Amino acid sequence: MKKYLVIGNPINHSQSPQLHNFWIKKNNIKAVFEKQKLESSDLKNLFLKIKNKEIEGANVTIPFKNEVISYLDELSHEAEETRSVNTIYLKDKKIIGHNTDIDGFSSAIQDTKFNVNGKKIFIIGAGGVVPSIIFSLMKMNASNIMITNRTIAKVKKLKEIFVNLTICEWGEIPQFDMIINATSVGLNNNEEINLDLSKIENEKFFYDVIYNPKETNFLKNAKSMGNRVENGKRMFIHQAAAAFKIWHGIQPEINDEVLKVLDQ
Repeated sequence: MKKYLVIGNPINHSQSPQLHNFWIKKNNIKAVFEKQKLESSDLKNLFLKIKNKEIEGANVTIPFKNEVISYLDELSHEAEETRSVNTIYLKDKKIIGHNTDIDGFSSAIQDTKFNVNGKKIFIIGAGGVVPSIIFSLMKMNASNIMITNRTIAKVKKLKEIFVNLTICEWGEIPQFDMIINATSVGLNNNEEINLDLSKIENEKFFYDVIYNPKETNFLKNAKSMGNRVENGKRMFIHQAAAAFKIWHGIQPEINDEVLKVLDQ
């Protein structure tokens, strides 16, 4: 039986096994998908297992989306452009790194009917998924992409890749149409982002890449102020579907049944 993994640290929140195993069963594939918490020191052994076909493929989540690159033989164009990998597979004895987060994010935003074209977007955080979000927003013709992060060095690295990025000091809240929490703050229910967003006029679009829990404090507070909110569930599903297609050659169906799987 073929084995697939999602790796990260933390990893308990990940619902990748529920989703992939649902699609695996639906399509009568002899495989299993599991999640595994790793340390950086474990990555070398993981890639040996992929090389030896003990593991057929892997999804990558925080904090390894950039760190895994040094272990790969080849990068897709999307992974090369963003220096971010979330999907790994073996092809012609080479370990390939791909990025399905880009299309995952753009497909999720299209599902919401929010038109990014000409809009000002403010991103909080500079972690592994952020390059994919920026790349996607650029493809959707956002007029200005602004970013803030506690550690300024991480933002400056992103500026080297995306020269048109506008850097905001931590605590500075610029005018925006859409704000994105791309940090891991909110994975625990008691966590709050240390930014004062109370003076923002309502009817803005608040997006959180976190999907479990379904409503972080970032979204709860935004909703109470009269803003539109959306979590990262659809991004998660769309990026997973793209990875599934790469591994199994089958485009999985995304429907209400799939959404319910993640609500269990």
